[in-house]
Amino acid sequence: MIGVTLYICRCSKLNNRRDAYAPDNSMKFEFATATRILFGSGRIREAIPEIAAMGRTALIVTGNTPARLNTFIRDLGAQKVACVPFSIKSEPTIPLILNCVEVAKKAGCDIVIGYGGGSVLDGAKAAAVLLTNPGDPLDYLEVVGKGKPLTRSGAPCICIPTTAGTGCEVTRNAVLASPEHRVKVSLRSPKMLPSLAVIDPELTLSMPRALTASTGMDAVTQLIEPFVSRLANPMTDAVCRDGIQRAALWLRTACDDGENIQARENMALASLYSGLALANAGLGAVHGLAAPLGGAFGAPHGMVCARLLPIVMDANLKALSARLKQSPAMSRYDEVARLLTRNPAACAKDGSKWIHSMCDELSIPALSAFGIAGDDLPTVAEQAKRSSSMKGNPIDLTVDELAEILNKAL
Repeated sequence: MIGVTLYICRCSKLNNRRDAYAPDNSMKFEFATATRILFGSGRIREAIPEIAAMGRTALIVTGNTPARLNTFIRDLGAQKVACVPFSIKSEPTIPLILNCVEVAKKAGCDIVIGYGGGSVLDGAKAAAVLLTNPGDPLDYLEVVGKGKPLTRSGAPCICIPTTAGTGCEVTRNAVLASPEHRVKVSLRSPKMLPSLAVIDPELTLSMPRALTASTGMDAVTQLIEPFVSRLANPMTDAVCRDGIQRAALWLRTACDDGENIQARENMALASLYSGLALANAGLGAVHGLAAPLGGAFGAPHGMVCARLLPIVMDANLKALSARLKQSPAMSRYDEVARLLTRNPAACAKDGSKWIHSMCDELSIPALSAFGIAGDDLPTVAEQAKRSSSMKGNPIDLTVDELAEILNKAL
């Protein structure tokens, strides 16, 4: 059973302030997610008949250890589903996804299953939609491509995460690396939302501490950024509030005691919440900066987000205080601090201090550990400024402000 003690804010000043909650236009919004979500320990076994009803030949996209799918493939076979495995051993690239689609077409695959971490699930979503839409991925990619809309629904896609952090089992985009351009870019469309998301916390029990830490902090980032986003709405607010509390309470335990199923359940739910939030309220400067850093230096996404998060929080607060004091994000950062610390007297600075402390406790390295140097910062800042993630940041940051964030994270 998932359990958490909810912290109810008793600060009357916060509760009585209209700007402490969503922006004025938040009562008109859209909320999109996977067609169906199955959550809970043991759900992977229960999902087999559901998957078998969707198709007869499955492309199964997995990661470095395809052998762990033996039981899953055997169970699908018992339901007369033929399985065609395809391994994504690192982050998906455009050429790799083209190869994946070719394999699926030759085998006559009519469904795609992603069973693994965030890179695997992104690869599966991309393959599913490119199976049915003609042309080259560059026709549809942002930034480096033509950005054309995907016009056809993808093949039925089932996403089964084995990590707790990305939430991409319920998002409508896939991040692909372009080696030629040395950037990561998104393939994005409502037609990429999975047909079925199966989140079984038991699948995360084998995650090592470092991966638990980096993916967990990725989830924290993806809960805080949508909560302070200019695109926030009441539904994303609800999942962000609950998710932030769960991650704050259970991330340490999940890292220190990986066999603790209660911790794994709560982190899996926080991760799911983070995907629901980012898909509907956007992200912010942390992800705007993380994308070019990952593309150019191969820096691990979760670790980069964790190291940047408290510095971006402080930079946003400084910019808001100077240029946009009436922004609802000001009081929202205070609320984030209270949710993280469970201290009703906490303020925004306490929130960023909590994140800093957690990064140190979880041994999150500085950016310099990934070969990033001072000379690289202006270029990365310029690229980040143009990122689609910046649309959700609570205030427009200058290139100089972005470069200063990077400098403090070295």
